[in-house]
Amino acid sequence: MTTVGIVTGAGRGMGLECARRLTGTVDRLLLIDLDEKTVTEAADALSGQGAAVEPYALDITDREGLARLADRARALGTLRAVAHAAGISPTMADWRRILTVDLVGTALLAEALRPLATAGTATVCFASMAAHIGIPEPDPAADAALADPLAADFPDRLHAALGPAVEDPGVAYSWAKRGVHRLVQREAMRVGPVGARVCSVSPGIVATPQGLREAEHHPSMKALVDGSALGREGRPEELASVVAFLLSDEASFLTGVDVLADGGVCAALATRRA
Repeated sequence: MTTVGIVTGAGRGMGLECARRLTGTVDRLLLIDLDEKTVTEAADALSGQGAAVEPYALDITDREGLARLADRARALGTLRAVAHAAGISPTMADWRRILTVDLVGTALLAEALRPLATAGTATVCFASMAAHIGIPEPDPAADAALADPLAADFPDRLHAALGPAVEDPGVAYSWAKRGVHRLVQREAMRVGPVGARVCSVSPGIVATPQGLREAEHHPSMKALVDGSALGREGRPEELASVVAFLLSDEASFLTGVDVLADGGVCAALATRRA
């Protein structure tokens, strides 16, 4: 049996480190990134480290492109591992685009790959610490909108629930990542009967180019790092280690859950509130 792995956002940062870890656990590895040059360079860098690596330029919100990706994965073998790291952060786009890439794109990927799920298939979707600290309290109307991110009017339904506040990219990002948490729960129930698993990981502040860009625009991030339990940023390889565990057989009883990997930021905030 030829095993297949997929990593999205694989051109840099945490996605690239996840891909590096998967080269030793699958036979064929598809690297997905929006930028063809970046993902080709990543594939060249990982070539010869274990798995046969194939670059694949794709917009994660392209439903037809995702269908072709699923066809390619099926042709190569049995889907074993998916690390979905592709996404954008608040400084990169407006609120609608953030919702579309970070949540709708995740739902589209899940939809495309669901028919490939089988016993032993494991998926990890990247969420964010922001979903834990950026939403003061649950909103039933907003959660109802999040339950159907593939609805044509999804952004408008969320806007109706939250009002103009969601037009702030940071607010939209937090809710998009909460949507990922809830999507993972639903997807776990969908694929569980065939023996497949789905989890999410919520990184804190990690020293990646994207993370550094956010820190430049949001000085408050430094205060969160300084006040955290570990008092430092995370490293991409540390997040990749968490993902590698969740994708491994050692995590065979974990599904439908989120793993918060934030260096103790949320713990520090909770302690201060107590």
